[in-house]
Amino acid sequence: MTFKARLLMSYMILIALPLLVLSTLFYKTSLKVVTEQAQKNVYAIVQKNNEVIDTKLGVVDQSSRALFVDKDLFQIFSKLSPDKEEELVAADRQISAILSKYFSQNEDVYAYQLWTSYFSFGTSRALPQGDPTLSKIYKEAELAAGKMVWYPTYDFIDMFEQPWLTKGNIEFRYLFSATRLLNFSHLEDSTLVKLNPDVERPVLTISYKSTVLDELFEKSIPTGSRYLVLDPNDIVVAGSDEVQITKSYKKQWIDAFRKTGSGTQRMKLDGENMIVCYDRSELTGWMSIVITPESALVSSLVPVIRTSTILIALILIGVAFLFAYFILGRITGPIKKLLGAMRSVGEGDFQTRVEVGRNDEFGILLQRFNRMNDRIHLLVKENYEIKLKEKEAEIHALNMQMNPHFLYNTLNIMNWTAIENNQKELSKMLVCLSNMLHYTSRKEWGAVHLSEEIEWMKNYFYIMTARFEGKFTVRYEIDPVLYDVKLPRLLFQPFVENAILHGFNQLEDGGLITIRGWTENESRYFEIRDNGRGISEETIQAILFKEPSSVGIKNTISRIQMAYGDSYGVHIHSSAGLGTRVVIHLPAKT
Repeated sequence: MTFKARLLMSYMILIALPLLVLSTLFYKTSLKVVTEQAQKNVYAIVQKNNEVIDTKLGVVDQSSRALFVDKDLFQIFSKLSPDKEEELVAADRQISAILSKYFSQNEDVYAYQLWTSYFSFGTSRALPQGDPTLSKIYKEAELAAGKMVWYPTYDFIDMFEQPWLTKGNIEFRYLFSATRLLNFSHLEDSTLVKLNPDVERPVLTISYKSTVLDELFEKSIPTGSRYLVLDPNDIVVAGSDEVQITKSYKKQWIDAFRKTGSGTQRMKLDGENMIVCYDRSELTGWMSIVITPESALVSSLVPVIRTSTILIALILIGVAFLFAYFILGRITGPIKKLLGAMRSVGEGDFQTRVEVGRNDEFGILLQRFNRMNDRIHLLVKENYEIKLKEKEAEIHALNMQMNPHFLYNTLNIMNWTAIENNQKELSKMLVCLSNMLHYTSRKEWGAVHLSEEIEWMKNYFYIMTARFEGKFTVRYEIDPVLYDVKLPRLLFQPFVENAILHGFNQLEDGGLITIRGWTENESRYFEIRDNGRGISEETIQAILFKEPSSVGIKNTISRIQMAYGDSYGVHIHSSAGLGTRVVIHLPAKT
């Protein structure tokens, strides 16, 4: 029997068929286990969310209780004359400051007010409410006679009869509020002093945007789930479907949930199996409901099935080893050797060799592997050396391309300077040129420190300043840490040359070149900015991408990318008449 036949027969019988049967059984079992566990987890999330809601809203409830015995509010309302407008305005400022002390630190609160029939105090936002005492919110607070009333989400336009806001996009369109009728009193010399019966008791109103509850649920419930928050009258306070907010949500199964108050249940809704978890808030009486499709949980089974299948395969391999020890020994020995050698080769060790001690199919395979490894090692070495030489030659060619171009421009400038200035500054210019030629004529064209590059630029600017008779000035703003890191030689020259020859060609004076340098996010950035005439977008594209244009700039970009990679280079930003900004991007470490 051939190796192929023995391998297929052994593993088909001992592993493939049992795995197929057991995988099916494990899939169904895992589905049930995961579904039950997910049901418990979602229920715990709903309970936790309700605890968070009660904690957040409970802070406002506690703060509102403190207002009952606030001495300052007592004194304001006991002395306030509703008919005097100046007193109302002054009282509004005082009351706003008092309410801010209690509620401004709560980021969830949208607005806090005290409503009376004659004035709305402490409005923290410009809410066009008209007469709020005509609203259902105010009437509910009066009926509660001092108890906190949690009014479910409502449409601001309908509640306060402001139809003119219908076409506007207002952020306070949907709010829910906590209201309480305040009957002030305070202790004075161990005596409880109450507000005069003739004084109108204000209604405290704390308003929240409905999105406060949305943010809590959207971040916590499983993907594919939807949620509802219902008040005792089945009004939707918050939910996944924004269309349902403020509307009634009447379902028979919700009535059954209200009897128990908290729990979880699996049911079919709209023809789909769902897990429904619910919990009622102790503070507001609102019920939070999360509905999760069972199908959304199937994706979580994949890790369970994979782990179970691997474990079963290992057990079956052990059983198969007992029955086919000698056959498997002959099969796995050479395979292990070959796998070990392949792993070493994959890590870059091309000198790995496998010992060949047999003449069957495995022996031939191991011999071929050794030959293949020798060939790969030879090809990698040859390819690496060729690429290295090509890169060195290309860098050298690019660097050599810079010298004649620059020397021609420099000698031309010196010629014009000698003619126009009657050779008065020729000595200084020759010294500068000598330094520049010494800098550019080195045999080794590796990277240089920034200080060397800046020194060369100063010589260059001296020559150019003399040539153009003070048409421009230069300013440096460079982070000192950059002086310790090397960069390509003649990095700035093509860009400052373009600024002087083209950017300032229509200026008589006042030109400014600013050279900046800074580090950011493991990168170095250098900026050459001028206040010249600017460059159009078409010209920028021509400079960067058309072959005949700007040899110096193309040379610089090529050197940067060959030295550091394609993710680094040069960006040009300019508009006609607004100057030009060139940003050079280099890695922080070289």
